[in-house]
Amino acid sequence: MSADQITRIRDFSRAVAVEVGALEDSFLDRGRSLGAARVLNAIGIGYKNLSALRSFLQLDSGLLSRLLRSLEDEGLIETTTHPMDRRSRVSSLTEKGKQEFDLYEALSNERAAGILARHKDAPRLLQAMDVVTITLSRKDIVFEEVDYASAPARHCLTAFADELSTRLNLTFDLKQSGDPELAQMKPPFGTFLVARLQGRALGCVGVKGSGGPCAEIKRMWIAPSARGLGLARSMMTAAEEAARRLGIQTLRLDTNSTLFEAVSLYQNMGWHQIERFNADPYPDLFFEKHL
Repeated sequence: MSADQITRIRDFSRAVAVEVGALEDSFLDRGRSLGAARVLNAIGIGYKNLSALRSFLQLDSGLLSRLLRSLEDEGLIETTTHPMDRRSRVSSLTEKGKQEFDLYEALSNERAAGILARHKDAPRLLQAMDVVTITLSRKDIVFEEVDYASAPARHCLTAFADELSTRLNLTFDLKQSGDPELAQMKPPFGTFLVARLQGRALGCVGVKGSGGPCAEIKRMWIAPSARGLGLARSMMTAAEEAARRLGIQTLRLDTNSTLFEAVSLYQNMGWHQIERFNADPYPDLFFEKHL
């Protein structure tokens, strides 16, 4: 890494620290630090169990205890023993705390709107923010098995079709592209995985099976803001492992040579090119891998 790159990262960090109020004694002029405000916000959005709260905010126990105590002293939260597990403790907002939470939400939204208003190309600014957020939170991305008809799946599939329409310069129709039946994308025949960062779906991949030893990889897609982090390789690995657990011995997939990043990934992961195996109108390259 060059000296210029290091300087730019440090300049960015300083700008963000100032903008988010990390250096302010009174965050958003409400009389408490950013740390205390973040704890109040986390409790307000549902992180009430102290262990979950500590993990979400990535705080050590000592600092979290001090921040909780300060919020309790203000009458904003109450901390009690978990009703179902006496070894755990949970915090909840008081009525006064709920009012303060709502004030913070309004003020934070106002600040966010002000940031967007500074740039004439808001989508470009948001895209840059997404790249930073996902990069810094890479370790928090999880792979989840979801129903092919679920909202996270539909979000990814719509984005997948939109991107292919743009890159292939046509209208990409999922139903003309070997669209699977729901049963083919769930155990015991197949699966559908979504990469998720908290509530945001960042990518997907499916294993389309019919109960036999051979199945297909379908709908492999990663959000542009999440690319460059090795997520595609991780998702393909997860799909292959899921296929093995289902007793699948051979996987096939189709793609288009225009999608050179995908082609390179498959080749580097040990897939070898084969003859066309379907009548799908969009692909011109076909691959296979024995598990």
